[in-house]
Parts: sequence; structure tokens; C-alpha cells
Amino acid sequence: QVQLVESGGGLVQAGGSLRLSCAASGRTFSRYVMGWFRQAPGKEREFVVAISWSGGSTDYADSVKGRFTISRDNAKNTVYLQMNNLKPEDTAVYYCAATASGLLRVTKFYNYWGQGTQVTVSS
Repeated sequence: QVQLVESGGGLVQAGGSLRLSCAASGRTFSRYVMGWFRQAPGKEREFVVAISWSGGSTDYADSVKGRFTISRDNAKNTVYLQMNNLKPEDTAVYYCAATASGLLRVTKFYNYWGQGTQVTVSS
């Protein structure tokens, strides 16, 4: 079992930055691929980025490539999402998730989810 708790969301102006954190419980955190997803009002949950268990591999959605950076600290059981040059279209609830199935973009393969943190980008 893995429990995930996100933090770091908030209101920021376009062009600004935020860093999200996702703290995980459990001693097996390092065995999981960690992903970030987001869901805007009236839209489906979409993939943002994922990072392998070691941190050596990442996969970014095209919409965030070059602006967002994912990292993890297995000693602290935490994964981070640094978001720079934020745009109004980045406004959404951001969720972290864990999977043992590999570096995947599909929500159904992620077994554990956090409660989400709101990110709002004003224009």
C-alpha cells in the first residue's frame, strides 16, 4: 500500500512558477514509477509527466516539455514537480500517482492516487 499526499498548489500569475510535492508513505516507494496528472474542470484527467523508480528515465507530455521538471528523492519518499513559465491553460487539479507497471501515460495503470492539489494560473 502506498498513500500519497500532494502539496504546493496555489494561485500564480502567468509566467510564474510553482513547485508541487508528493509525499508517499510506505517503505516501497522506490519500487514505483511516479506520475503527475492533471484535470481541468469539464475535462478528462490527463497525463503530465512520469519518472522511473531510479529517476533515470522521464516522460513528459508535449504540452509541458521544457517548462516542467519532475524529480524524486527516494530517501525522503517524495516526488516533485517544478513548474515554470506557467500558462492559464495549466490551471487544473494536479494529482500524483504510483504504478509498478512501468513508465506509462494511461491512468488505469496507476494503482495509487493522491487527493490532488489545485493550481490556478491567472492571465
